[in-house]
Amino acid sequence: MKSKVWLITGSSKGFGRIWAEAALKRGEKVAATARNIDALTELVSQYGESILPIALDVNNRAACFEAVEQAVSKFRAVDVLINNAGFGHFGFVEEISETEAREQMETNVFGSLWMIQAVLPHMRKQNSGHILQVSSIGGVMAFPSLGIYHASKWAMEGICESLSQEVSQFGIKTTLIEPAAYATDWSTSSASHSISIDAYDGLRNAMRANGANMVFGDPNATAEAILKVVDVENPPLRLFLGKFPLMMIEPIYNKRLETWKEWQEVSENAQ
Repeated sequence: MKSKVWLITGSSKGFGRIWAEAALKRGEKVAATARNIDALTELVSQYGESILPIALDVNNRAACFEAVEQAVSKFRAVDVLINNAGFGHFGFVEEISETEAREQMETNVFGSLWMIQAVLPHMRKQNSGHILQVSSIGGVMAFPSLGIYHASKWAMEGICESLSQEVSQFGIKTTLIEPAAYATDWSTSSASHSISIDAYDGLRNAMRANGANMVFGDPNATAEAILKVVDVENPPLRLFLGKFPLMMIEPIYNKRLETWKEWQEVSENAQ
């Protein structure tokens, strides 16, 4: 199988780090971005010229385009883009400030969009490529206290579904990666939080109690799935990661269908 060039955002830790190392281990080239590339020193020491560390804040559109140009200049191509950079913001909808809402959307939506726009001209020229967008189970369902995070992931689900229809003519593939809960720092040190409103404390405390029993996946176990998706000729548009997403999603989708059918007469009369 032909060796590929990967560009992975948010490579300093978590999924990005694991997937970058998985690609490097099997002899691929990786342009790895991070806000602080000192976090990539160990990978550079181990894999040398196979990895290109790039300092990048995806909120800077010009810097996203420059990062892609650096990768192409070094490795002559970008075959796989993984949009992994992002964070989670916790806050009930009434609690979210304007600044918090804008920061969540700037990174999770616009940062991903800028990277996609930057890489597409090169992939079109190659007549090949694969864009993997890290979404979430929270991109297809929603929980209390994560409204603005869900908004960002649902936005990327819509963008990438459109994208897949637009770029398949150029040999470019699109996959939304939808992980469940994993033992990364997503919900701890990497998360941000709104100032709480007392009225929601009852629901907040109940959610904390339920969360104490949550079973987290091993992030290292996801590497094989990512490699498999990158290797197959016809990758899926959407891929869950973990045992629990399908059993959680199926009843929710069934309920949506039931509701639409229940109100079908009202809907048709509105024609």
